Amino acid sequence: MDKVQCNGNTICYLEIGQGEPLILLHGYCGSSSYWEQILHDLNGYRVIVPDLRGHGRSDAPMGPYTIEQMADDVLLLMDELNVEKATLLGHSLGGYITLSFVQRYSFRLNAFGLIHSTGYPDSDEAKEKRVKAVSVIQGEGITDFIDGLVPGLFAPGMEDRNKECIQKAKEIGYLTPPQGAIGAALAMRERPDRRDVLSSTTLPVLLVAGEKDSLMPVERVFTTDHANVTQIVIKESGHMSMMENPKDLSEAILSFLNHVHES
Repeated sequence: MDKVQCNGNTICYLEIGQGEPLILLHGYCGSSSYWEQILHDLNGYRVIVPDLRGHGRSDAPMGPYTIEQMADDVLLLMDELNVEKATLLGHSLGGYITLSFVQRYSFRLNAFGLIHSTGYPDSDEAKEKRVKAVSVIQGEGITDFIDGLVPGLFAPGMEDRNKECIQKAKEIGYLTPPQGAIGAALAMRERPDRRDVLSSTTLPVLLVAGEKDSLMPVERVFTTDHANVTQIVIKESGHMSMMENPKDLSEAILSFLNHVHES
């Protein structure tokens, strides 16, 4: 992996291909490795895939993070790589970061998208779960936390089909520094409602939902249906279509990108 300095923190990233820039942001307790199965399908694009602050091989500073800080890391990464404009696609936590980026830096984007993510803020119940997550990480360690988290990310009732993917996601999660998992959980807890960013933008938008995503059901992803919005449901997928149904997801992304750059 390559690395750059962003606000005094090292951000590691992968880069593959040439063409119009595409940046992929992974979800909570993931890393750039989440996207491995689709990277080589995205031919014709310069694909940039960072490990977010607190995740993977990037630095994990102590203390709570904010979604805004994590979005600023992406902006600084673009500056370091001389990327004037890009398409930004975020999975789950990466989607929250994407919306913060759009809200403040939309002039740096050609298009953006949410993959199993939403503009809604955390509910009171979800906020309590974030606090519980911090408690589990502090008390029992990251391995136990990941073992409890990851299976629920995949489509229910399809554990046999997804056995290898579940194990892969666990192994990625085990590498998350505990302070990074805690910092990002607190960032998600405090994020504001950004549905207005989705409803008011004039940029092309891709919204991807999993048919069997119990964490982020379709109606929480599809909060706007304006003419600039492309809505895609990935069949037989939970919250992790980049692992569960990588071909379907890469086809959806390519179709969207080709339309953006042809128009």
